[in-house]
Amino acid sequence: MAQSNPTDRRSFLQTSLATTAVAAAATTLPSSAKAVHAGGEGVIRVGLVGCGGRGNGAAINAMNAGKDVRIVALGDLFEDSIKVSKTSLSKRNPEQFTVDDDHCFVGFDCFEKVIASDIDVVLLASPPHYRPAQIEAAVAAGKHIFAEKPIATDPAGVRRVQLACEEADAKGLNVVSGLCWRYDQGVRETMGKIHDGAIGDVVSTQANYLTSPIWIRPRQPGESEMRYQCRNWYYFTWLSGDHYVEQFIHSLDKAMWLRHDEPPVKAYGLGGRQTRSDATQGNIYDHFAVIYEWADGSKTHAYTRQFASSFNQTEDFIYGTKGKATVLAHKIEGENPWKFAGSKVNMYDQEHVELFQAVRGERPRINNGSYMCRSTMMAILGREVCYSGKELTYDQVANSPQDLSPASYDWDTPVTAEVANPGKYQFPLA
Repeated sequence: MAQSNPTDRRSFLQTSLATTAVAAAATTLPSSAKAVHAGGEGVIRVGLVGCGGRGNGAAINAMNAGKDVRIVALGDLFEDSIKVSKTSLSKRNPEQFTVDDDHCFVGFDCFEKVIASDIDVVLLASPPHYRPAQIEAAVAAGKHIFAEKPIATDPAGVRRVQLACEEADAKGLNVVSGLCWRYDQGVRETMGKIHDGAIGDVVSTQANYLTSPIWIRPRQPGESEMRYQCRNWYYFTWLSGDHYVEQFIHSLDKAMWLRHDEPPVKAYGLGGRQTRSDATQGNIYDHFAVIYEWADGSKTHAYTRQFASSFNQTEDFIYGTKGKATVLAHKIEGENPWKFAGSKVNMYDQEHVELFQAVRGERPRINNGSYMCRSTMMAILGREVCYSGKELTYDQVANSPQDLSPASYDWDTPVTAEVANPGKYQFPLA
């Protein structure tokens, strides 16, 4: 894939802020402005790229967002995934799932064929490595986007998405991120309280994502390495970004949101493979501990691991000069105690509810591009300080030429899976 030119942190932030400003300006548009739908008035035609568990979930969330939503095209690397998706989604929502065989596309170019279909919105839920090319293609074709997190697995990919999201703004397109906690009402109100000073100045935060291992798909007889890695994409850094980027980004995104999406200055940490000891575990780590430092002196202590039969916890603890906030519990203790008492909504549905409201012209346009790029870059920074054993700055990662793309996209392309050895592994600097 083509590699974008590096940008320094200041210019990266300036372009991100410019994107945010354009999105904010869109709030002045009248809510009565109506979008044009390819399928005609009253119908929003949707294509899904990536028919795994998260992709099927996103399709269900999209259909839950309105009776006018129709899933009309599917794309995936593997034909069996499409068959499973068609069977399960057609049974669940037969009136809204109207995909025929001519609109099912298989292979590395499936996203291009889905986007070229007669659709208004594309749902991007394939492995994260493919997201930059897919977002670029969707924006070029004038499609509204729901993009799962993370939006890339390397700095070159993040820069490509940043530029594409700026183009989406210029075209008046909606871009909604799968960083779903931003759409949870309890978390939104908790963050609002913190931003309003309920716990005073933020001193430090602790982000825990302590969980269990996930699926492994056994190697099939005669299967090429490329095919094997793509089916087991979670376990290969070039495809998933490592679980630190693919999964833990949710917690890191909340740390960024807390600080009004200003990135940290630097980070250092440690990680490794304590239980992932054989080839079926790819080349990703199973535990990470990272400390991020911001310009104001505050820190985030970020801990994640995937161990079986162990203590699990997913929570964010925010410590301030006037109290403490427990984000996912929606609770504040200290001088200004508070507990969320509002109605909960399904945050996965809410992402799509707000996307389709914007597509219909019922609410201001949405472009989550700025924060989804910054949070992905923050996650890559954390991965790379652990892989290398070095302290790195956000600038260094944002400027890095690192591009994890394979030489080509076909089943015979040679790919490897070396495990990063701290002290020996070298993160490429500009």
